[in-house]
Amino acid sequence: MQKGSEAPGGGGNSEVDIRIHHVGFAVDNIKEYLDRFLAPLVKPQSVSATIEDPIQRVRVAFVKLEGGTIELIEAMDDSSPVSEIVKKRRGGLYHLCFATSQFDAMLVRFTNLGCLPLSDPVPAAAFGNRRLVFFLTPKRDLFELIETA
Repeated sequence: MQKGSEAPGGGGNSEVDIRIHHVGFAVDNIKEYLDRFLAPLVKPQSVSATIEDPIQRVRVAFVKLEGGTIELIEAMDDSSPVSEIVKKRRGGLYHLCFATSQFDAMLVRFTNLGCLPLSDPVPAAAFGNRRLVFFLTPKRDLFELIETA
């Protein structure tokens, strides 16, 4: 969909700047998941270096594919929110991430639509210290919102 086009349920705002940035997968071990499953399955165009984010308590790597990006997310320790997901469900699809240049306006928009921010926005090591925040939707889906440069 083009910026400025109207979609069902779009709320009438044709000037919203938001796009899908990546899909996040919680994994027990980034290297093992990549080597044993993802690389043989989809043959990535590129894989980033692993980045540690002490604020989120995770390690991440970005896998570029023909149609988008997958973020592999590994817990740094047992206090990481990803640790519980990997223990309970063995990992898997974790969140959908949106990027926007209208970060503050989108915080308000998501909140007004009944989404619950799970923390205050924080700088993200994986995104050049641009702000991010996670939201839980009324349907209990997890979304990440990141600020574009």
